[in-house]
Amino acid sequence: MTLELKQNYKEKVIPALKEELEITNPMLIPKLEKIVVSVGAGEASRDSKLMQNIQDTISLITGQHAVVTKARKSEAGFKIREGMPVGVKVTLRGDRMWNFLQKLIYIALPRVKDFRGLPKSGFDGRGNYNFGLDEQLMFPEVDYDNIIKTHGMNITIVTSTESDKEAYKLLEQLGFPFAKGGR
Repeated sequence: MTLELKQNYKEKVIPALKEELEITNPMLIPKLEKIVVSVGAGEASRDSKLMQNIQDTISLITGQHAVVTKARKSEAGFKIREGMPVGVKVTLRGDRMWNFLQKLIYIALPRVKDFRGLPKSGFDGRGNYNFGLDEQLMFPEVDYDNIIKTHGMNITIVTSTESDKEAYKLLEQLGFPFAKGGR
């Protein structure tokens, strides 16, 4: 698979960020470190077939094997015991990260009904960006007939910078469809 987004980052985004943020040291230019895609299973934690379906779906979407996360401690209010499966996650780095990001920006997000852009409020104060998607059906690999139950997912984009402003500029240069409005 071609990596147009990675190529674009190297050829256009790096020089633009260098100029816009007035960075002289090339090691300080913001870059993507990893992307974490996670799903909190909720009631699926008691249904192994549904949990396996979620794991298979996330693996299919990301192109990498998803791991099941287990509860670290018991929580009576949620009827969860220590060691019970509570979610699924994948950490993407390198080419798989760029492939997923390219698919997310140019294929999946435009397929969302009434999509008005990603919220700018998803930055955590340390240069990382978080947002959630309501369902997995926007990805072209997902076959509606193989889905037991629709589920959302949280996507965390970890950057090398500690500044939200620099992380925003990086993601904006990469083509992230942020919602219109002030930042």
